[in-house]
Amino acid sequence: MNPTALVIPLLALVVGIAAGYFFQRFQMERAQRAKQDKADSILKIASEQARLIDSQARESATKIVQAAEVELKERRLEISKETERLDKRRTELDGRSDRLEQREQALNKRQSQIDKRANEVDSLHEVQVKRLEEIAALSQQDARKELLAAVEAEARGDMARIIRQIEAEAREEGEKRARKLIADAIQRVASEHVAEVTRAVVTLPNEEMKGRIVGRNGRNIKAFEQAAGVDVIVDDTPDSVTISCFDSVRREVGRRALSRLILDGRIHPAHIEKIVEDETKAVEKIINEAGEQAAFDAGITGLHLEVLRMMGRLKFRTSYGQNQLAHAVEVAKLAGILAAELGANVAFAKQGGFLHDIGKAMDHNQEGTHALLGAEFCRRYSVHPVVVNAIGSHHHEVEQETVEAVIAEAADAISGARPGARREDLEAYIKRIRTLEELSQSFKGVAQAFAIQAGREVRIIVKPDDIDDLASARLARDIAKKIEESMQYPGQIRVTVIRETRATEYAK
Repeated sequence: MNPTALVIPLLALVVGIAAGYFFQRFQMERAQRAKQDKADSILKIASEQARLIDSQARESATKIVQAAEVELKERRLEISKETERLDKRRTELDGRSDRLEQREQALNKRQSQIDKRANEVDSLHEVQVKRLEEIAALSQQDARKELLAAVEAEARGDMARIIRQIEAEAREEGEKRARKLIADAIQRVASEHVAEVTRAVVTLPNEEMKGRIVGRNGRNIKAFEQAAGVDVIVDDTPDSVTISCFDSVRREVGRRALSRLILDGRIHPAHIEKIVEDETKAVEKIINEAGEQAAFDAGITGLHLEVLRMMGRLKFRTSYGQNQLAHAVEVAKLAGILAAELGANVAFAKQGGFLHDIGKAMDHNQEGTHALLGAEFCRRYSVHPVVVNAIGSHHHEVEQETVEAVIAEAADAISGARPGARREDLEAYIKRIRTLEELSQSFKGVAQAFAIQAGREVRIIVKPDDIDDLASARLARDIAKKIEESMQYPGQIRVTVIRETRATEYAK
């Protein structure tokens, strides 16, 4: 075998192994260098970030320090201002304290002067009292006795007035039963108040209806006024006309007829006469029914139909605001109650009260007073003579012959004179109440005055700073005398003066 051929592979193997070793080492060194470069890069980046963070931290710390210095400076400035304010306040308080001490000294000095002057005034008072005693030739005790004697004389005068008042009250006590009867009768009877009118207003659907009511050349309105016996007033009042007539029955007929004509629409003389005739019959029927119903309400039977018809005419008659038919029923009930309590004839008393004003329903062309006309009318229709006498004598035009006549008159007076029954009496009552309050308020020191108990008492509230307790009694006396001198009133008026003192404080 050739040695050369054997050496060459070995050399090639050695060279290959050496080449592989060096190549592997080269790769390892290369990898280490790459790692070293990467580590250096990481260290460089970390160093830069650390430097950046350190820079930012330094800047933040600088800003915080600057802000703290600014805030500290402001706090020091505020503390300096507060210190100055406290020093100023302390100075002001010291000055105020000095002024208070000076004022206290001045007050002490003034108090000494006042005390000295008070002593001088007391001395002068004693001197003046002695001089007055010498001039009057009376000692202080003698003057006091004379003053007390004068007061006693005035008090005795008041005592005499009080005694007279007590005697009057004692006399009134004897009339207690009569007053109780009247009060019970009034309370047991229902009352009614109706306004007095002499004209009626008819509402129109439109203004054109006025022309149709008047008619051509006024023929429709003339025919209506002639047929109904009323006056038709067509003025500027919108959508209405007025019917005027002193006869309440004709006025009601005219109102109903005109209202029916307006609804019907046919307004001419022939139709007007027919409607007025129909409404006259209708009103007559209403009058008859009203008379019968009133007699039933009053509890009266046995009267002639013509008497009831005449009483029904009072349904459309008023006097001073009081409906006459309702007034007749009220008087009948009052008379019946009074007659029952006094033991008189209840039936006659009720009939006398019910029929006492029947004369007011008569035609005004008849001569004579309503009392005499009513008595004559009832006599013709066989009304009992006792009742006829009650009718004719309730205004004392004839002599009262029975107790039932007196009861009928009393019941009429109660019904007509109670407060609110008639407008005239109500207005006079309100005027008297108002005058009483105004008279009381005219005195000095009066704050308020209230008339109560239907004007039988006036309560006066005075100003406590202007009127003391003694002056309150004197004021009550003065007001009572003023009322006696300047007013007219039934019975007596009680004057009560009220003085109230209030003390107010606030808890703080």
